[in-house]
Amino acid sequence: MIGKRSKKIFFAAFLIQVLLFSALYGADEETAQVKPRVLSSKDTLRINAVSSPRLSPDGKWVLYTKRIRDMEDKDMKSITHIWRVRVDGTETRQMTQGEVSCSSPAWFPGGKMIAFVSTRGKASGNQAAGSGSGSTNHVFFMHVDGGEAWQVTEHKESVQSFEISSDGKKILFTSRDSLSDEEEKKKKEKDDAEVVDEKFRWSHLWAYDIAKKEATRLTEGDFTVSDAHWSPDSTAIVYVSRINTKVDDSWNSDVWVVDLETKTPKKLHENPGSDSSPRWSPDGRTIAFASHPYIGTNTWYRKLYLVPAEGGKPKMLLKDFDLDFSSPIWSPDGKKIYWGTGDRTTRNLLSVDIRSGKVTKIDAPRGSNSGWELSRDGKSWVWSHSYSGWPDEIYAADLNLKNKTRLTDANLWLRTEKIKLTKAETIQWKNSDGQWIEGVLTWPVDYKPGQKYPLILNPHGGPSGASTEYFNPTNQFFAGNGFMILQPNFRGSSNYGQEFLNANREKWGIVDYDDCMTGVDFCIERGWADKDRLICYGWSYGGYMSFWIVTQTDRFKAVSPGAGLPNLYSMYSTTDIPRYLAWFFGTPWDNEDLYRKHSPLRHVKNVKSPVLILHGASDARVPPTQAVEFYQALRDLGKDVTFVRYPREGHGIREPRHQLDRLRRYLEFFAKHVNLTPISEKEDEKKEKK
Repeated sequence: MIGKRSKKIFFAAFLIQVLLFSALYGADEETAQVKPRVLSSKDTLRINAVSSPRLSPDGKWVLYTKRIRDMEDKDMKSITHIWRVRVDGTETRQMTQGEVSCSSPAWFPGGKMIAFVSTRGKASGNQAAGSGSGSTNHVFFMHVDGGEAWQVTEHKESVQSFEISSDGKKILFTSRDSLSDEEEKKKKEKDDAEVVDEKFRWSHLWAYDIAKKEATRLTEGDFTVSDAHWSPDSTAIVYVSRINTKVDDSWNSDVWVVDLETKTPKKLHENPGSDSSPRWSPDGRTIAFASHPYIGTNTWYRKLYLVPAEGGKPKMLLKDFDLDFSSPIWSPDGKKIYWGTGDRTTRNLLSVDIRSGKVTKIDAPRGSNSGWELSRDGKSWVWSHSYSGWPDEIYAADLNLKNKTRLTDANLWLRTEKIKLTKAETIQWKNSDGQWIEGVLTWPVDYKPGQKYPLILNPHGGPSGASTEYFNPTNQFFAGNGFMILQPNFRGSSNYGQEFLNANREKWGIVDYDDCMTGVDFCIERGWADKDRLICYGWSYGGYMSFWIVTQTDRFKAVSPGAGLPNLYSMYSTTDIPRYLAWFFGTPWDNEDLYRKHSPLRHVKNVKSPVLILHGASDARVPPTQAVEFYQALRDLGKDVTFVRYPREGHGIREPRHQLDRLRRYLEFFAKHVNLTPISEKEDEKKEKK
């Protein structure tokens, strides 16, 4: 017979099962009743981002970060926290909590503790006591099996990056030099006039002894340090140095090694251009790094170099490999080096055999693949992947990227709210010179074959960027409202070989314009796009192309240049990267005709289409005066133009309300001029009222 206590236990268990079933059934029923809708402007801000996957030493667990935006917060603040999951996708757990972000997770060698950086914790030298959190990043430790994290470093300035030594006894970190007492005084009194290019805030290396709780400075001098890494035996450090902190000199960098005891630095490679991404071999005898010989530009593919850790002549690999090299990832046996790179409209994983030089492509899923991390036994990978129809998730797979396992489900709400998403594909067409050009075409949501759609031409930035088949919330937003989007990889784009990458030198607005327009014509000829409902917009170099296009043709019903540069002559001396411009045209005083010829402002009288100009008010890359010049010219000419300037914004738009404003302005402007009725914002308004 069943006793009273057993009956109670049985009944309680039965009741729990009933309630659980009811909850699950109710949730499924609620989801089933949700009406499918398209992505709204607010929804684009709700996309949660996962990144920075880090494998535990035993290869069983993965740390990663997840950023979530609080849409109810008045500032729509986003917060990043650290999560943990098994490599089979089970036992997901949030490791850090609270209203202050935590990032850069790292495992201790034993796998029982982790470290990360955050602005929470005790006040430091430049932070008011009792404030609880501030702008200074510190390193924190935490036990994996639970408990509260504790602050370790108490440096006056923020920890910019850090790494745990292989023996687990020290923390290597970089931090910017503090202002002197005199400089602090002058700053406070506003007696702080600056002599341009004469004084910089340097970043230097520090080693923190965990047991002694002491930080020791390792580098001194008028240079700035980044990308530092411990040797396998924890006795030396490799790092990158630059001559100053100017963006224009960021491609002038060198690789150095410093011994922890002697603190005597040694340069490993004499090169006028960029040396970057140094990584120790597993045995500590060799350092691999990326290098190219030119200063002032990133339009030259980097090659892989190997150099003895004690110094000597570097050996170059990948001499005949015609794509970019990035950060080296050593195999545990030291026989291969892996790296990720752009390959046409996707990003692939490749390897090179150190002895033979043979390159092998390991086909990754199409789309964006980044944050590659190889397990210590060299048998598996974790990384972040997105494709055109879904945002980034963390994945795990074997060495050859077979048997993939998705470890995260960061945007479940896209399914539960039945957001209708579309996909993109790569298309090809021939330009006027008979060359094959590729582009990414995003189809409208609920695309119907045989129907013609309004087409948005969206040239990418750079100009040495490239459009790929990754998840693009802006494209999804436009596609949900009935637009088709074409993103051409015109001549000058990366991912197609060195010759193609340099094909636009002294040819801005000529070869790229032809590649864009022949792509538009191809979409029209295939019956996809409506020739009478064309739109063009772009940002940065895409803004330049938009300025250029609106001065060359009246085929587009509306054009919106963002952060664009219509006057190359004045741009040269006001941008923070004049050397980059000189790579394409030389200097204005030596090549004035070239600068005038390729400046859209010279052709401003030809503008017939309505223009919406957008620009950040604090943009140092493309100064806002560039937008003012074109706007004033159109005003004087009596053209249809609107100019929107975003306070506090730099070259990209970061503030959430500004991001919303930009998307909504685009949609209203584009839809108005192609007689389209937007649906996303109306659905969003209904949802908010409910």
